[in-house]
Amino acid sequence: MAAATSLDLKDLSIKDEKSLQSGFHSEYTTPQEEPSEASTLQSAQPSAAASTDLSSAASDSEQPKGPVRIPLERPLSTCKPVERPPLTAEQGSKYAELHKRVQGWKNIPISTEKRAVQEPLTENERFWLTRECLLRYLRATNWSLDSAEKRVQDTLIWRREYKVEGITGELVSVESETGKQHIFGFDNDARPCLYMNPGKQNTKKSERQIQHMVFMLERVIDMMPPGQETSALLINFRGATSGGSPSVGQGKQVLNILQGHYPERLGKACIAELVPWYINTFFKLISPFIDPVTREKMVFNQDLRKYIPPSQLDPEYGGDAEFEYDHKQYWPALCRMCEERRIAMKQRWLKAGGKIGEYEMYLKGGDHPSLAELQRGVEEAIPIGSKGSTSAPQKVAQ
Repeated sequence: MAAATSLDLKDLSIKDEKSLQSGFHSEYTTPQEEPSEASTLQSAQPSAAASTDLSSAASDSEQPKGPVRIPLERPLSTCKPVERPPLTAEQGSKYAELHKRVQGWKNIPISTEKRAVQEPLTENERFWLTRECLLRYLRATNWSLDSAEKRVQDTLIWRREYKVEGITGELVSVESETGKQHIFGFDNDARPCLYMNPGKQNTKKSERQIQHMVFMLERVIDMMPPGQETSALLINFRGATSGGSPSVGQGKQVLNILQGHYPERLGKACIAELVPWYINTFFKLISPFIDPVTREKMVFNQDLRKYIPPSQLDPEYGGDAEFEYDHKQYWPALCRMCEERRIAMKQRWLKAGGKIGEYEMYLKGGDHPSLAELQRGVEEAIPIGSKGSTSAPQKVAQ
């Protein structure tokens, strides 16, 4: 058996990709387990069980039968992301300028403190700065270049200060023991579904609860298939008590993180069973802090089968999926699945030259050329549809 190694994005660098060629144990592989094919990357090829090639989809006949205790890996084949329209000439110009500005950053602060030490962008930060990332901030600021640049930098500073990359599954595992937050299935637009169940609260209010939420936001992003940038958030307050529900302070902190540092990541929010008076009061108190764009994506007490295929919907939310949350099985599977996807994405990024502004569709294994291929394609005419050749040259900003 190969020696156990904890492998994450920090192990992958432009200078050294040897770790991609060897097997690894996730930090959640138990000592009794042998490393399976799902936990081994061979020559950077996605393993069948792990589905690091996110471009495939499941048919109804491929849905798992019997009790399911791990996340579903892909949406139904009938569920597709809604394609965004091409950028206008003005939008393309603004993206090109923001891309140029970000590439020119030499150092940024490591915290929000005055006169904080400044350091260069790390390799993982450059990896995070995809084309779609920059576009999300432009859209969130109504295409204001200066505002978008400031918000991108503010998020990078927050990620450094909050140590987002250091929030591990092991650190927040206890927060998920009851399944109060879990990812399962995909909605009609191929958005991964993140469930929140305040009634299953199992810990006292602490910063670790917020860290857990950030960890789950990062993981639901990992689960997004090619072409999808948003998630579906499903919240059910059944069984919630005043002591177990988030405080107004926590609610404002969560909203600040969601709206400030994960812009354009919410596709739909479905909220159910707002019965207790204190839950309604909580929402009334925080509603002034919810921006209009987010509010438009929220629906209350709806039949979720309209938005999510019943075969992929948690039975506690009215679905037909035979899903049972078993932390001992679910948590290692989620952490391993997401880790392998991140590693596959990082390897593709390195292979394409490790550029700021890389295409997320390419990184996730979708049918799209890399930024370097498109740049060459301006002269060689590589088509968008085939990872290799195009019918017409494409502007890189598009």
